[in-house]
Amino acid sequence: MALRNAVLAALLEGEASGYDLAKGFDASVANFWMATPQQLYRELDRMEGDGLIAARTVVQERRPNKRLFSLTEAGRAALTAFTAEASKPTAIRDELLVKVQAVDEGDAGAVRAGVAERLAWSRAKLARYERLRDRLLDGRTESDHLARADRIGPYLTLMRGLAFERENIRWGEQVLAVLDQRQGAVN
Repeated sequence: MALRNAVLAALLEGEASGYDLAKGFDASVANFWMATPQQLYRELDRMEGDGLIAARTVVQERRPNKRLFSLTEAGRAALTAFTAEASKPTAIRDELLVKVQAVDEGDAGAVRAGVAERLAWSRAKLARYERLRDRLLDGRTESDHLARADRIGPYLTLMRGLAFERENIRWGEQVLAVLDQRQGAVN
């Protein structure tokens, strides 16, 4: 999938600056698509050149001028075409998993530290996603939100991010318990 499709989907929320999109990516889209601000700004320029988005400049007095981006009809058509394409399953490519695979021959302490770091990262992401879920629900139940919200896509992807981080936490805790148990048996 190209970054442009993730940007087009993000712009369904409405007009946004590059800064707002980068913040939005970090808060919501990051559970399934990562992009640096530099990548995002380069892609916005390409997409504008390709006619998929339109930009307008907002003059600000005490700050630099900002550009606001919105979807064009061509952008909406490209997003519709993308959603109609078959999706390929993703494959896990994770350096930490290679280290865990090799823990019997490697430095178990370093592998344990890597898993503990990933566990802390997943717990922090889960907390961010839970705060985002609370904002999206805004006091409604999940079933009410899914039945009545104007847009459900952001919530559906958030559900996947929540499940992913919960599973990362479960797995990390299990790996640490096994490594600790085996270390205790060796000593």
